[in-house]
Amino acid sequence: MAEQTEEKKPDAAAQAADSKRIHTYPLIRHSDMHDELRTEAMELCVTACEKFANNNENAARMIKETMDKKFGASWHAVVGEGYGFEITHEVKNLLYMFFGGNMAIVVWKCS
Repeated sequence: MAEQTEEKKPDAAAQAADSKRIHTYPLIRHSDMHDELRTEAMELCVTACEKFANNNENAARMIKETMDKKFGASWHAVVGEGYGFEITHEVKNLLYMFFGGNMAIVVWKCS
């Protein structure tokens, strides 16, 4: 007799969980920064977003003030979900990343 094998199909709850999987690692979408600056800025963004998980304005303020102290004035930061942007920035001074799934962070310098 022939054996029949049944394929297990994932249930609806498992499919929904896979489609809404939240990534907790930082994902750099675009950057023209040098490696050291990019790493430090990325770590700062992650720290700010974890510290101010419910307040994007305070997270952006922390990022901006810290970048100003470490790397000179004229840094700007935007933290949030669902926004578009067009900016003018200094060459080698732009970081666009995602953290915690859909939290976008843009950090740039312009003088």
